[in-house]
Amino acid sequence: MKRVLVTGGAGFIGSHVSEAFHSNGYDVSIIDNLSSGVIDNISSLIGNENFRFFQVDIREFSELEKIFAEVKPDIVCHHAAQKSVPYSVENPLYDAQENIIGLLNILSLVGKYKVKNVLYVSSGGVLSKPITGNEKSRESDFPQLESPYAITKFSGENYVKVYSNEYGYSFSILRYANVYGPRQIPDGECGVIPIFVNNILNNSPSVLMTYSDMPRGCTRDYVYISDIVSANLLLAEKPVNCAVNIGSGKEEAILDIYEAIQKVFDSNLPISIVGPRAGDVKRSVLDSSLIKGLIGWTPKIDILKGLTLLKESYN
Repeated sequence: MKRVLVTGGAGFIGSHVSEAFHSNGYDVSIIDNLSSGVIDNISSLIGNENFRFFQVDIREFSELEKIFAEVKPDIVCHHAAQKSVPYSVENPLYDAQENIIGLLNILSLVGKYKVKNVLYVSSGGVLSKPITGNEKSRESDFPQLESPYAITKFSGENYVKVYSNEYGYSFSILRYANVYGPRQIPDGECGVIPIFVNNILNNSPSVLMTYSDMPRGCTRDYVYISDIVSANLLLAEKPVNCAVNIGSGKEEAILDIYEAIQKVFDSNLPISIVGPRAGDVKRSVLDSSLIKGLIGWTPKIDILKGLTLLKESYN
């Protein structure tokens, strides 16, 4: 039985990934400081055989080492991170501590305890260049490092690559598009879907910020959580030793998303349209053809199916 250690495993994405590993016969251990993750997300795992939970911050090296010594993981799936772009601007030191120092702690222990495979979660949205026309962001695009968060995540990618040569592990760098699904908290960093859904469920107004040349709002690439999970499972068995985009490859205008949510949730609640928000990226969509060619991953859930599954999770 392979042993996988998931950092940030009590969070929205990490909890789904951890459950899937356990369901597929892995021995699963989770590290999470519960700063944003919650125990309820992993309630299905608590008390099961071949599962352990450690409430530890990845900056605490001595505590991390105790865990590595106990678990002796074959695979590390690193989801733990400071994820907020605005917060990284306000608190760049904390951002660097979590996203760089925390990662370096993990990687040094990966080397010491002979971990075979590292999955490192980055971001497709903040690392790829602005796109025009019918372009999609590719892994080879030069990153636009316009926030401390972007700097630390891209630095993390390079640390993972450099240390793979020194320590001899395989790796995959997962550049997620806008992930959505059950357990997602409707805060400012999660994307519009949980915010819109929460507003509709509470009969609260929503606001769409638009540019004059994009009256239906900025466009994004939305990928359902089960597709993210399947990518993690595949890369755990078939590391690619490079960065790969993981998205739907479909551009969705934010107003289209709101109208789809209205349809699925049977709502006529209107949305207010105002001027643009400073700094918004107009278009963001990922080309995921590389991962398809390398390991055969493709997204299975379109936006209407994903929203329907999300609605069912509330019942």
